[in-house]
Amino acid sequence: MLTLYEPKFEELYFRQMMLADEDTMSYNHAWGGTIQWPKEKWAGWYDHWVINHEGKRYYRYLKDEDGQFVGEIAYHHDDGTGHEIANVIIYAPRRGKGYGGEALDLLCAAAKENGVAVLCDDIAADNPAVRLFLRHGFTEEGRTEEKIWLRKRL
Repeated sequence: MLTLYEPKFEELYFRQMMLADEDTMSYNHAWGGTIQWPKEKWAGWYDHWVINHEGKRYYRYLKDEDGQFVGEIAYHHDDGTGHEIANVIIYAPRRGKGYGGEALDLLCAAAKENGVAVLCDDIAADNPAVRLFLRHGFTEEGRTEEKIWLRKRL
């Protein structure tokens, strides 16, 4: 069972580690793979996503029963599409334990509680996470050779 946790600034090392991990970020190959996120960028990001989110952004870590970090969930309002865009990342060494589905359900519940009516995501067409989203109530709204657009009414 996972719990949601608002990370402290100094705990952003976990996010930095996940973004730099090739296995964890393998799903992101279509958009460049790993992401370098130096500590100099943490303060601005933390202010934008955690402190002054303006009700347009939501970010939490996921903890397991032992209090260990497992991954992250987030959503943000995209001005270009007018939709709330989902984000779920499970740290690669922690995958295969059902955390992805539980994380997605927790994200949907948090979004609904915060007044979000519809949650969307665009996923690389070859990303196996598409099946996870479909199993958890998302529907395919469109597809190109590169990506699949998914949507769920909350």
